[in-house]
Amino acid sequence: MALALAYARYLLCKSPSDGDACGTCSSCRMLDAYSHPDLHFSFPVYKRKSTDHPVSDDFMPQWRELLAQGPYFDMEAWLAACEADNQQLVHYVYESDALRSKLMLKSNQGGRKVVVMWLPERMMVEMANKLLKLIEEPPPHTHFLLVTEDLDKVLETIRSRTQLIMVPSLSEEDIASSLERERAVPADAARHTAHVAQGSYTEALKRLMAGNEESAFFDSFVQLMRMCYKRDVRQMHRWSGTHAEMGRERQKRLLDYFQRLIRENFVYNFRHGEINYMSEDEQQFGRNFARFINERNVVGIME
Repeated sequence: MALALAYARYLLCKSPSDGDACGTCSSCRMLDAYSHPDLHFSFPVYKRKSTDHPVSDDFMPQWRELLAQGPYFDMEAWLAACEADNQQLVHYVYESDALRSKLMLKSNQGGRKVVVMWLPERMMVEMANKLLKLIEEPPPHTHFLLVTEDLDKVLETIRSRTQLIMVPSLSEEDIASSLERERAVPADAARHTAHVAQGSYTEALKRLMAGNEESAFFDSFVQLMRMCYKRDVRQMHRWSGTHAEMGRERQKRLLDYFQRLIRENFVYNFRHGEINYMSEDEQQFGRNFARFINERNVVGIME
């Protein structure tokens, strides 16, 4: 997203230099607030009671507020920003009609038009089918920038009409340096956070936030593992009943997190810290727990 926004700024700048926007023209000032009339956003949304035809424009105030905090965020942050609770967010078919209506109009500033589409892998098939022609033959001076976190889930019909740019992970040194400089994180903590983030600045920032979702997931994991060790079936049943009340999307993230911790504890036994990616709390728990995860049971537990 950070790269897409920088590229959009460059495309819409009135006086771009060699490789970057000028940062001072009227277009750049509007882009600072993400209010440029020729910059359009498309992102996953949900059906609210007030509308049967949800589109991105319905959630634009919340989207701009999230962007104002920086370009490094994930679905968890967007769910909270748009107050989706446990709703499943997708690109609905109505989005393609809304985009077409905007892009058929003349450019407000007399130059280019740019669409930044976040998470095209959450696009409904019906929307993709209606959007194909628009992506394949866009109006003059119109650019589509699709930002995906899971390329394999992007529909092949959409993917085949785009130019693929793989964005590499950041180095631990770059992440640590930025955390020290921008967030005033002590050097040791910055290095540890950078290692655990595995090349993702978004993940690094999340780990600096107290009380994030993974902290709750970690507590749930510890509870469940201790119940299983004690074979306390009654408490396990109560635990599963509580977590069954979560929405589907949060349950999926919970299971993904649990599987990651099982992997980390399995690898912990090899005593090679450079291939372990656990927070301090996770590592402290793993010192006693990891020995219970081994070649005989790790596949069964993961399944």
